[in-house]
Amino acid sequence: MLLVKYFMLFLILIASALLGKNIARKYVNRLKELEEMRTALNIFRSKVSFTYAPIPEIFEEISENSKGNVGKIFSLASKKMESITANIAWNEAINDVDSNLNKEDKKVLENLSKLLGQTDVEGQISQIDITQKFLDNQIQEAIEEKQKNEKLYSKLGITIGLAIVVILA
Repeated sequence: MLLVKYFMLFLILIASALLGKNIARKYVNRLKELEEMRTALNIFRSKVSFTYAPIPEIFEEISENSKGNVGKIFSLASKKMESITANIAWNEAINDVDSNLNKEDKKVLENLSKLLGQTDVEGQISQIDITQKFLDNQIQEAIEEKQKNEKLYSKLGITIGLAIVVILA
């Protein structure tokens, strides 16, 4: 019976440590997604400037070259553009994909949709540039949050697990 008790306490410790690591990983993943989005927007800007390809085609190409949630956002937006306008498709894709981006990040990305598919090439390029500047600010914020919170939540998970084990032991 004592062996079962110690095993359960060990499982509680492991579960709380994993929970802390999982929360900490969200900060890392948010930063990765923001940086990947910045890269994708650079590609989008270049394609709009030089190829004059349709936006759904550009988005599909970006989705093939992007990993994870960023690729999903561009792929979903491309598919939605078959039936709705580009700006609505982009906003819906950002909100439909379950990513690590917070509300502020999503609002910054939704700003891109203001002129998406509705103006000339120069208007779209300027909107991409504005979005990238705001995205750079979000990346700086994500770096600071990651540095501040990643270790905190990892250690907090272990500490809480140890506290529970001590109380129950």
